[in-house]
Amino acid sequence: MRIVVVSAGLSVPSSTRLLGDRLASAAVAAAGADPADVRVVELRDLAVEIAHTFTNGFPGPALSEAFDAVSGADGLIVVTPVFSASYSGLFKSFFDALSVSDPEALTGTPVLIAATGGTARHSLVLDHALRPLFSYLRAVVVPTGVYAASEDWGAEGLNARIGRAAAELVALTGVTPPATGAVPRQIPEKDSFQDVTPFAERLAALRPGG
Repeated sequence: MRIVVVSAGLSVPSSTRLLGDRLASAAVAAAGADPADVRVVELRDLAVEIAHTFTNGFPGPALSEAFDAVSGADGLIVVTPVFSASYSGLFKSFFDALSVSDPEALTGTPVLIAATGGTARHSLVLDHALRPLFSYLRAVVVPTGVYAASEDWGAEGLNARIGRAAAELVALTGVTPPATGAVPRQIPEKDSFQDVTPFAERLAALRPGG
């Protein structure tokens, strides 16, 4: 399974990249895949070529390689920092350039959306900005999006959201997770409800001398 992470983080180190790495690790664990199958696309390194694409009309070599990786992914993880209650301009420009280069690049591709921000108030960016964008690009967006505010790092709940979203991404790729070795639940051969005592008989037993 080929997993591609698109990270629009600008700083080094970046909480956006960190969230992308954790989501990718969870997806690898859920699928039983090889970590070597994960490719990370850092948009910070492609900013100049992305800008030139809109003036030259074609992507440079590094950007073209990133487009090929994204369009060939079995599962895509996209992570952006929040700017003005939406995705970053660099993030949007990358996917605009991709759709111009190949309008069908993301059609049918499972996409896990994620974002980072300083406050939980911006968590709606997942459903108000990211989900509509990738629906427009005809990708298949997983039900659970992951937003990480500053206070979420190290707090309860983030790991659970990461694990749930990663499992949903893997399920949409069609990859069958490895067997866990768990013992299947045993189904009784006889239904305990087959031998039901009639109500009249139970009522008679409650009467004096019954």
